[in-house]
Amino acid sequence: PGDGQGAERDSGEAWGMSDSNLLTQPLPAGWENHRFGDVCDRVNDSYQPVDDGGTPYIGLEHLAQGFPSFAGRGTEGDVKSSKTAFKVGDILFGKLRPYLRKGAQADFDGVCSTDILVFRAKATCESDYLKFLIHTDEFVAHAKSTTSGVQHPRTSWPSLREFRLSLPPLPEQKKIAHILWTVQRAIEAQERIIQTTTELKKALMHKLFTEGLRGEPPKKTEIGPIPESWEVKPLIETVEFIDYGVSQAIPKNEVPNGVKIVSTADIDKQGNLLYWKVRRIVVPERTAQRLVLKHGDVLFNWRNSAELIGKTAVFEEQDEPHIFASFILRICAGERKSHNYFLKHLLNHYREEGVFIKLARRAVNQANYNKNEISVLKIPSPPYDQQVEIAEAIGAVDGKIWSHVDKKRSLEDLFRTLLHELMTAKTRVHELDLSA
Repeated sequence: PGDGQGAERDSGEAWGMSDSNLLTQPLPAGWENHRFGDVCDRVNDSYQPVDDGGTPYIGLEHLAQGFPSFAGRGTEGDVKSSKTAFKVGDILFGKLRPYLRKGAQADFDGVCSTDILVFRAKATCESDYLKFLIHTDEFVAHAKSTTSGVQHPRTSWPSLREFRLSLPPLPEQKKIAHILWTVQRAIEAQERIIQTTTELKKALMHKLFTEGLRGEPPKKTEIGPIPESWEVKPLIETVEFIDYGVSQAIPKNEVPNGVKIVSTADIDKQGNLLYWKVRRIVVPERTAQRLVLKHGDVLFNWRNSAELIGKTAVFEEQDEPHIFASFILRICAGERKSHNYFLKHLLNHYREEGVFIKLARRAVNQANYNKNEISVLKIPSPPYDQQVEIAEAIGAVDGKIWSHVDKKRSLEDLFRTLLHELMTAKTRVHELDLSA
């Protein structure tokens, strides 16, 4: 391996192992075929953490999912048992559930969980290139196919070192890594903007729901300070009605002739309704007619895990009818009684502030805040025109967040495409113009 010569080594049959590989045919000039174990070593330096020690510690939870970056770090004082020491430039790859695509390049010395494999690039391979190689679909598929264990599937170094790949010469590796790193930085920049704007939205909601838009003097109430002209009312007095959805299991497999049903999984933490995820269900026609959603209906998730209870979205008219599942309450705001988006933002604000976690009843891993309980929930009730203005102000920030979410998605798609095209030589670095 490594000389790139001979038809036998270029054929998948001669190399054995799984069908997942990064072999390129025909082999471009200067590229060579290798096994993974030819381009890097496994680092297995044992380290015993010291109480109150300050050495950085990386666990699986500190590796970002699906992207070559970190999502935080701890210190050796957080752990007790023996760990693996790594150096700057080493590649960390999560061997537990490798389909989660957890891997990153260290820019600091530290120690990591034994559920993380540490790779150190050899002279034939750039470390910057190696960190992207472990995120290719082919490498992850190979890792997944070589796992053992049902509850905690793990791959291993003996399995991974047999992964087959075609490796470009070092100058091209550097260029490929630089291109992918450029896109990665652009993705991270969008993520920072999203996080910053999301924090701005939280601060804005707190200010608007306690101080309003008019600069009125505050008054003390049972739910805290609110503008002088606002009232505090039970939720049920500010809406037309609240009702439950259909209590019926939603099939995991597609039901071709069913009606679309919004479930708790279709509402994200920010209160967005993810229409593309909505599945179908077969219900009696009378049930479907009774529960069909109307444009502007507010959907409140009344039963979920403690951190998710209270997710709230507004339904927008779709091309075909939708109904809603039993763990969702439909709140019909009514004409000029309560503004639906004001309610959506208020209830999501309450979830962020932990209101529903405090008020809900707990059962095993679930929390409940049902129709009777939310009906008497005390909320601030400003004049309708102010509700509209508040909803529009928060909506403007939401629009900015979604704009950057879309940019991030486009960049992530570009990253996945380039990762595959460049690593398989379907696109060569000299053919690319990423000036934009």
